[in-house]
Amino acid sequence: MNFRRIALAAALIIALALIGVWLGRMLQPAPHHGGAELHALIHGELDLDPAQEQELTALERQFAARREALEDRLRRSNALLGDAIAAEHEFGPRVSAAVDDTHDAMGDLQKATLEHVFAMRAILRPDQQARFDAVVSKSLAAEPQ
Repeated sequence: MNFRRIALAAALIIALALIGVWLGRMLQPAPHHGGAELHALIHGELDLDPAQEQELTALERQFAARREALEDRLRRSNALLGDAIAAEHEFGPRVSAAVDDTHDAMGDLQKATLEHVFAMRAILRPDQQARFDAVVSKSLAAEPQ
């Protein structure tokens, strides 16, 4: 094969790969974000009193900073996993340790999120808590879209 045919074949393969990635992203369902539904309920439908609004604002500010730190840790863990995969090219000790670290980071983020949900619930009156609980349960039981 001459250089021109190799270059043409490579260009065609790259173009087809890019089209495949684009199609995959278009066909992939959007992620489910139950948290948005929960925050919409709290802010729009629970008729919070001024003291509750103030507490909620403080909780959200605190959680935003904590979530950002935990998401940064998760990104760093994922980067280390990528480095380990590139270095070992198999499920070796470095990859295994990086997977464990990534799972720890994900678990810490999930725990912090649940702590935030329970902190929000704690500022609600019993009638508000019932509606809040229903939305939380529905969100967790929903099929990913």
